[in-house]
Amino acid sequence: MKRQQESTRDAATGPDGPRSAVVVNPVKQTDIDGLRRTVTDTLTAAGWPEPAWYTTTAEDPGQGQARQAIEAGAEVVFVCGGDGTVMSCVGALAGTEVAMAILPSGTGNLLAANLGLSNDLAAGLEVALERGRRQIDVGVCEDQIFAVMAGMGFDAQMLAATSETTKARVGWPAYIVGAMRHLRDRPMRVSIRIDNQPPLRRRARTVLVANVGRLQGGVRLLADAEPDDGLLDVAVLTPRTLNHWLSLGWAVVRRRDRVPRMEVLRGRRVTITSNRAQPRELDGDVISPGRALRVTVRPAALWLCVPQPATEPDLAVDAEAAAERGERRVEEGRGEVGHGE
Repeated sequence: MKRQQESTRDAATGPDGPRSAVVVNPVKQTDIDGLRRTVTDTLTAAGWPEPAWYTTTAEDPGQGQARQAIEAGAEVVFVCGGDGTVMSCVGALAGTEVAMAILPSGTGNLLAANLGLSNDLAAGLEVALERGRRQIDVGVCEDQIFAVMAGMGFDAQMLAATSETTKARVGWPAYIVGAMRHLRDRPMRVSIRIDNQPPLRRRARTVLVANVGRLQGGVRLLADAEPDDGLLDVAVLTPRTLNHWLSLGWAVVRRRDRVPRMEVLRGRRVTITSNRAQPRELDGDVISPGRALRVTVRPAALWLCVPQPATEPDLAVDAEAAAERGERRVEEGRGEVGHGE
């Protein structure tokens, strides 16, 4: 069932723009002052009040700051940081009427990739200013809430094997280096239970429980995954040889309808149990290893700023055009500020 959408491009150009806040991870930024000038100038030129700013800390990677923003009356919270920052803010914003907007940072993150934003600050601002809003589902794993996907096995191994230094230097292709280190690892024996159905037993390299379908770099693994259908898509990947991996990867890149060595399931509650402890991840952020991964869906829990049109299954529709409009808007904002001075 489709959830609520709002799509009002240009509605934010008047004098009564919504109150907003920015939650920023300073570790991911090389020029905080420049970021603040660009964001503030662009928003004020579009008729929005100057945003409040909150900085994350090692002790609180974003949830507390997002809650402060909500309590202060923010209607839109911009999140500027990596996967951990975004997921922390999702935990605070889920279940509220406050919308989350992504400002891509550093090597980007999984949610930004699913919005088609890459590492484009101007596009992130434009998406929020055009007020495309979509009420999406979220996943719950243990006591954590995520927006994109949870995973057990190879995907988490790949993330753990990719250094922050390499990501900062080469961007998302750094994950390929991490992946190469684990292509020949032995599969795990898993039991997969979907809702109240009998468990399925598989020898898998990785199992992903996804709300949307894109991986790092914007690669779309699950073409039919929709963020607001009240269901989770479960991808069971079973490659055993290098040729299996190549065939799987080629089919994904070519957007084939059928991907070899990948089985797709769907449900509201998913329990994956392995014969031994496995690496695990949520929204691209590695969590503690474990033998089980239990995920449930919370339908229509998060208001998200999305490119237009907001009703498409793919959240990244219109992202490129939004980036072009955003560049023009940022330039106009800087020009107005310079002229006023």
